[in-house]
Amino acid sequence: MESVDQPVEKGILYLIPSPLGENAPMEVLPLTVRKVIEEVTHFIVENEKDARRFIKRISPKKDQSLLQLYPLNKFTSPEEILTYLDPIQEGITMGVISDAGCPGVADPGAEIVKMAHRKNIVVRPLVGPSSILLALMSSGLNGQNFAFNGYLPIDKSKRQKEIKKLEKKSYDYNQSQLFIETPYRNDQLLQDLLKILDRNTEVCVACDISLPTEYIKTFTVQQWKKIKLDLHKRPAIFIIHKDPLSV
Repeated sequence: MESVDQPVEKGILYLIPSPLGENAPMEVLPLTVRKVIEEVTHFIVENEKDARRFIKRISPKKDQSLLQLYPLNKFTSPEEILTYLDPIQEGITMGVISDAGCPGVADPGAEIVKMAHRKNIVVRPLVGPSSILLALMSSGLNGQNFAFNGYLPIDKSKRQKEIKKLEKKSYDYNQSQLFIETPYRNDQLLQDLLKILDRNTEVCVACDISLPTEYIKTFTVQQWKKIKLDLHKRPAIFIIHKDPLSV
């Protein structure tokens, strides 16, 4: 009898978190991450150099010449992205590595994950640090109802309107509002918040999360105005909350 070719079993897409800074990876990552890194050779990454460095720190003995890296950033063309999961269709397991934190959360990895679901590929997220969730956990603000808003507008007028809009939304829905800024503009953003927000609105600043220089504090705008803080070039999450019950 003629043999009938069996369909190739698809590989798996692992979502691999990375540390939020220069601390030792295994201080903040579970052993599952090391196991996957040691077994997988195909990775979709934001930055090839950073990814190789991360992989080497996790698995020093891994042969780097075996790595197949697929860049996923603002320079990657849509045509390239469409081919990135081809190895999985051929039975090869792949991983997505973020530069910092969890793939798919404030990260370009979401596009790959969506494509994987459309292709009926198994997606497995691994546990790791998320600056957004860690900031919310430690803020003391509403963790039952919150929204992440990414970056605020750079234009001064638009930014002012957006800050007031988020404060009103927080008040109307009792919802914590999270956002981020390019690190070298952090100080300016904090000053804008203190000028624009109501004096009783609570503001959490969480920077250098999980690092030795970690700083996480929540105060009212009125209290923040008495504090001197240097956030220049320090990765930070900002959270505001105007509690309708305290007004």
